[in-house]
Formats: sequence, structure tokens, C-alpha cells
Amino acid sequence: MRIAVCDDDLREMEQLESALKGWDPTRSAEKYFSGAALLASAKQQPPFDIVFLDIYLPGENGIDIATELRTISPDTGIVFVTVSRDFAVEAFSLYAMHYLIKPVTTDGIIEAFKRLTEFRAKKRVSITLKSGTNRHTVFLDQICLVESDNHSVNILLTDGRRLKIRMSFSDIEQKMDKNFLRINRGIIVNMDYIAQMRTNICVLRDGLSLPINIRQSTAIRAAYDNYVFDRLSERKGF
Repeated sequence: MRIAVCDDDLREMEQLESALKGWDPTRSAEKYFSGAALLASAKQQPPFDIVFLDIYLPGENGIDIATELRTISPDTGIVFVTVSRDFAVEAFSLYAMHYLIKPVTTDGIIEAFKRLTEFRAKKRVSITLKSGTNRHTVFLDQICLVESDNHSVNILLTDGRRLKIRMSFSDIEQKMDKNFLRINRGIIVNMDYIAQMRTNICVLRDGLSLPINIRQSTAIRAAYDNYVFDRLSERKGF
């Protein structure tokens, strides 16, 4: 099993490692003092099984690092470790399995690995799409955005790829699950990739701003707020 911890404080790293060995004395973690170093190593094989990531890193944002890590290795379990709960909602929207408050204890480590098992057992839903003569099979959680384009749809994926699919907007909307929200005519977004939901603008994590239907803005914001609340409720103890 490949375990990583990313923190700029060596003492905090050693404390987490001590808690890890309290769970299993044979386990040890690869240590990284920056998100950049962690991401570079994440591209190597085999992928990390689990990463304990400090949100507050000098000159870096743990949320941004986790977003890129999720793109590199979708099956890696991410556990945020921090002194604050401020970023909890963003953490959950990234499918963070767990959220530990420092100092990390062995009980916290045990719970993290329990959630890793549950995370791996969760079946990822995929769909097959035809683009010209090519067929693409993608997981729904890889889709950030779907936009109507005449008689086709444009799909933005988490790795930055864009697919143009010959399919009606209504047909592909039926393939989406409860994570997706129509925010305007011909625009569906994956709520897990929303950074901000403003009065008339929805901002994705890559900075892309999308217009919200003004007449339906109250209902759209309520649907997003309910989704976030439900996600938090699924993870009691935070």
C-alpha cells in the first residue's frame, strides 16, 4: 500500500506517522513538504492509495492540490488534515473521504482507512459516448460541464479534455445523476466542481464563469445548497 503525507511541518508529519503506526506498526508514509512534490510523485506507478494532505501549505492551496491529484489519480483516497474546518464544504465537494483535525490520532487514522475501504467499494458509473467514428467511455464523476451546441453537446472533463458529441442535450441530460444541475438553458454542471454559486453566476474550480438562469436562480441556489448539505450529512462527525 502506498501512503503519502504532505505537510510543511516535520513535527506534524512525525505525529501523523506515529498515529499511523499505532494502527499498523508495519505501515509508513512517503513524506512531501510541498504540493508540487506530491503531485510529481503521484504521476509515478503504482498510484497512491491514500494521501493525508494539509490544506494550509506555504504559497499553495490544499484544495487546488487535491483537485489536480484527483485528476491524476481518481482512485486515490484524499484525507485533509488541518487545524481548521473552514474548507470542509470544498473538501467534500472534491470527494475527500475524510477530514482530520490536528493533532491526528490513531482513532482518526483507523476511521480514514475504514472510509478508504468504503470509497473503493463505491461503484463508479460510466457512460459511452460517440464522437465521430470514435467511442469514449467516461465516468460521470469525470464530467465537469455539459453545454448544448446546436444538435451536439460539448463536454468538459476533469483532465481538461473537451469532447464534442453528436447527441441532443435532453438525451445526455437523462444520463446524468443527482450530482448534476441544470443552471441555464443548455448548461449542466457537476456540483462537485462548483467553486462558487453567486446570484447570477456559477464559477467552476478552473475559474470558468457560467450564467445562471435569473428567473430560476433561487431554485438553482436552493438545489445546490441542499446538495452540499446532503453531502455533509453523509459524513457525520465533521
